Amino acid sequence: MSERMSKELRDAAAPAPIEIPEEFAPALLQWYGENARVLPWRDDPQPYKVWVSEIMLQQTRVEAVKPYFQRFMEVLPDLESLAQAEEQILLKLWEGLGYYNRARNLQKAAQQALSEYGGLPSTAEELIRLPGIGPYTAGAVASIAFGRPVPAVDGNVLRVVARLMAYDGDISKDSVKKGVAEALVPSVVLDPAAFNQAVMELGATVCLPNGAPKCGGCPVRRLCLAHEMGAELSFPVKKAKKVRKIQQKTIFLLEFENRTAVCRRPESGLLAGLWGFPESDDYLEQDEAELYLEHLGFETETVLPLKKSKHIFSHMEWHMAGYRAVLRKLPDFGARRILLPEGTVFLTKEEIEARCALPSAYKAYTKELR
Repeated sequence: MSERMSKELRDAAAPAPIEIPEEFAPALLQWYGENARVLPWRDDPQPYKVWVSEIMLQQTRVEAVKPYFQRFMEVLPDLESLAQAEEQILLKLWEGLGYYNRARNLQKAAQQALSEYGGLPSTAEELIRLPGIGPYTAGAVASIAFGRPVPAVDGNVLRVVARLMAYDGDISKDSVKKGVAEALVPSVVLDPAAFNQAVMELGATVCLPNGAPKCGGCPVRRLCLAHEMGAELSFPVKKAKKVRKIQQKTIFLLEFENRTAVCRRPESGLLAGLWGFPESDDYLEQDEAELYLEHLGFETETVLPLKKSKHIFSHMEWHMAGYRAVLRKLPDFGARRILLPEGTVFLTKEEIEARCALPSAYKAYTKELR
């Protein structure tokens, strides 16, 4: 058998079963009882609050989520208010959190939950049928909010278990995630809400990624095979990330009197339906930017460079140049639509801040509004 064929067969084979030591859960629960962080959604674990927090915490740090969560609950305190909210209000509340489809799916799920169940359902099987809810979120909400004995396996949990067992399966594979979930079931039964949060807490505060695990403060280090081997950083194993595509852009703050041009992005694609600034899909130097605006029919008093910026999405990077262009007069929207899309408006800074959800990709230029 060729080496290549042998490797393909190994890759296709089911991962070896994982057996969690019996001492793991009691030690972890005791540690969690003494060290759990105080978080607004933990203090009052109502199903709606737990669900919203879990959606916000996807791809986002806890400290970044806290103020968003508080503001969101003040404006949309329950399932009904979320289901009925205007989209621009919802997106404005989400402004800066990124991954805006999370907010849209949150509203769709609220509407579906009310229509089909009269409220947020309590089982993982029902929750996973709602938009934006995958296996992890379904398990987290079902266990934390409703006490259902189901595991919740996120990146933190995968890292903890992989190091605990020195497990070399590729954690990006669904079969490995399923194996970890099955291995955790006996432990979850003890105290579903506390256990799932304890494993996640350990991964978020102690068993850290990227060269910084705090093994000295770990309550289960004596059980950890990776620690025993001195190979914590060899686990977990996962496939290399794809190289992100780089997209060059030039962002324009077009100003007339005390107003700046903003425009809605297309209803599909990246940052769909959000607000942004007029832009070019080329990285322009100053003389090129001046000629570009002139070619499009803009009469400018000054065109001044702003600082360059970069924004990283999961699959691409924007590399941006920026310019502040003070206009002599408002453009003829009827004649020119190359730079300014249909629906472009000139608003004051206060109007933009109140009405327009500007994604964090434009943060460097949002700060320049005056």
